[in-house]
Amino acid sequence: MKIAISVWEGKISPVFDTASRLLVIVIEDKKEVTRFETYFDEQALVRRCARIRILGIDVLICGAISRNFLDMLKSYGIRVIPWVCGSAEQVLDAFAEAPDGIDLETNFLMPGCSRDNSYN
Repeated sequence: MKIAISVWEGKISPVFDTASRLLVIVIEDKKEVTRFETYFDEQALVRRCARIRILGIDVLICGAISRNFLDMLKSYGIRVIPWVCGSAEQVLDAFAEAPDGIDLETNFLMPGCSRDNSYN
């Protein structure tokens, strides 16, 4: 599984629509196989979506995201776990242990956000 996490100074980038870096991790059998960080400088949402698709991302973990961007990513078959905050490494560890995202939805939810009123 290939996961992308929007990062800023070691943490989840607060707004994915304007994020400039992606941490890309390949996980197999709950273990990290490889990782790299890439600059994400495309401005148009369509180009950003295309870049994520070209990278072969299966799951995107991010902070706030606009409805249009979320819908585009989902239309490409990319699973998006939005409204996440905290240390990128802690979020990655939690996701590796519970790839269904349950820990992220409870322990790393952005302040003021609720899964009940999210876009999912």
